[in-house]
Amino acid sequence: MTTPDTPLLPNYFAGRWQTGHGHGTTLRDAVTGESLVRVDNTGLNLHEGFVFAREHGGAALRALSYGQRAAMLGEVVKVLQANRDAYYDIATRNSGTTTKDSAVDIDGGIFTLGYYAKQGEALGDAKCLLDGERIRMGKDPVFQTQHVLNPTRGVALFINAFNFPSWGLWEKAAPALLSGVPVIVKPATATAWLTQRMVEDVVKAGVLPEGALSVICGSSAHLMDQLQPFDVVSFTGSAETARIIRSHPAVAQRSVRCNIEADSLNSALLDPSATVDSEAFKLMVSEVVREMTVKSGQKCTAIRRIFVPLELFDDAAEAISAKLVKVTVGNPRNEGVRMGALVSQEQKRSVLHGIEALCHEALVLFDGSEVPLVDADPEASACVAPTLLGHRDPGQAKVLHEVEVFGPVATLMAYEDEDEAWDLVRRGEGSLVASIYSEDPAFIARAAAELADSHGRVHAISPDVAASQTGHGNVMPMSLHGGPGRAGGGEELGGLRALGFYHRRTAVQASSAALDALAATATTLKY
Repeated sequence: MTTPDTPLLPNYFAGRWQTGHGHGTTLRDAVTGESLVRVDNTGLNLHEGFVFAREHGGAALRALSYGQRAAMLGEVVKVLQANRDAYYDIATRNSGTTTKDSAVDIDGGIFTLGYYAKQGEALGDAKCLLDGERIRMGKDPVFQTQHVLNPTRGVALFINAFNFPSWGLWEKAAPALLSGVPVIVKPATATAWLTQRMVEDVVKAGVLPEGALSVICGSSAHLMDQLQPFDVVSFTGSAETARIIRSHPAVAQRSVRCNIEADSLNSALLDPSATVDSEAFKLMVSEVVREMTVKSGQKCTAIRRIFVPLELFDDAAEAISAKLVKVTVGNPRNEGVRMGALVSQEQKRSVLHGIEALCHEALVLFDGSEVPLVDADPEASACVAPTLLGHRDPGQAKVLHEVEVFGPVATLMAYEDEDEAWDLVRRGEGSLVASIYSEDPAFIARAAAELADSHGRVHAISPDVAASQTGHGNVMPMSLHGGPGRAGGGEELGGLRALGFYHRRTAVQASSAALDALAATATTLKY
């Protein structure tokens, strides 16, 4: 139960700390169910907050060069590093993650900020970016066109998911702030505490201009109503909510730029020439188990479908299950626990319901419901142990290629030849990532060519990169994050490519002398 003294977290909005006027929503310990804090934004003047961010935060950021804004990101990194212990404590309690899994979110976000600080430093004193070379408009070279990129004079609204309260903020905020665009973040309510605390620390440190970074916790009602034509909105979450955002008048009528990352049935594909003793087979098994268990499978990039040659189906099921049985699940504060909880009872119900739905088509190969929990009450906690499902003829399945269970659940599927493998992977209708396990460079090349158009990222793991590869599900700031189709159709990160979302591209047609003057205040954007 919520106790009367459960603290209410303040929002930082319109340049000041404000608490909502309602009772709020209680955030709970993912293992014990204990009430932790409350969040609420009832009664806040949303219009005032958006205007303040645009007029004060935006103007202050645009007055700085890219290099100055990069240095500012470096200062944010220092603030966050100084408070890491507090963030880990919050994550363990509110998100139910082990220390190792918390690092993916917390240190991953800090690393991304640091990466963009370094990238932005190279842009120097420029205040706008040149996109490509000048192009002659006619026979006389005196009149030319130059495409330029300028920061949009709006605000960036982030509506984020519950699984990455740290990284989800900073992977978006880093390129936005570097671009010169103020940020308003609305974290998912269930895990909003970590996002709110990080923003609080940065604001109190005074390393950003007033209005450059705001956080509003609780309901997202009417936030989209505040968006104006030069604003941008970035959303991570369900396809259902994505449809609502895309149909909102701000997007449909006012042409607010919109980036969506939605559901994704990511795949792992084993080379048809692999054998049970091959390195490719062993690498696939290890990666699948890691992806099923890191953050309890609550990653938008986690492996959901595993494709292996038909003759290796039983061997793969046995090898994956043999590793899963060793995974200890329960209270992340217990040193013997390898996998913690889902973030809430709501997510637990969703995962159990999803498993039930998939079982209408698939067999249970490893039953997580039989795994005993460590130091956790099965009723009070949001713990769910890994579950491996299987289907020998997935071409006949439907639900398995349509429903993503957002937890420690994956389905092993058999294929007979390469053409069937490509077809089955593409049944996901667009994904964030597919990983390939092979010792044959030619097969990797064929697979990449076949799957690139339906995936934001193709991650190939071969023995020669086994020790250096960054992981199927790890999103690195120098690589693109996003995917076509059901994955949302969006793009984030990808190095300095990320800046494009927060800039407006314009063709300046003028004399070479005028373009020379323009170029003196700019730098060429190099990816």
